[in-house]
Amino acid sequence: MSPERMPGHIAVPNLIGLYAEAIDDGDFEKVADILADAVVTSEGTDRETVGRAAVLAMYEDWTLRYEDGTPRTKHVTTNIILEVDEDAGTAAARSYFTVLQATTGLPLQPIITGRYRDTFVRVDGAWRFATRHMITEHLGDLSHHLKIALG
Repeated sequence: MSPERMPGHIAVPNLIGLYAEAIDDGDFEKVADILADAVVTSEGTDRETVGRAAVLAMYEDWTLRYEDGTPRTKHVTTNIILEVDEDAGTAAARSYFTVLQATTGLPLQPIITGRYRDTFVRVDGAWRFATRHMITEHLGDLSHHLKIALG
């Protein structure tokens, strides 16, 4: 089944998974493609990141990558609660995220957890992120992951 013909209950979780896969691969170009039409926000800030170029810059400016081109992370998204209105071409999802990381100087461990609040829209038959709101709940050792300080 082509992505343009996928029903929302399949396409939306796939988009959530594709985001995690792309960021863990260090493929920020793909992350930017996935979030190109979205307004990206984080709880506790008034910052809005809008548009492919801004999303790409955010991930490149914030995230460390190693010799293999990856951030050496695994983004695990769970507990997806999905509401799809196929007729309207809209969807919403709530989920948890846990980011695990291991580097030469950092043994495997969770480094951040939180929640995503996402909305989606179907455009020309293809589902796209409309918004991604990130809520950070627990912080671990982010010194091997981010170029910026959180919290």
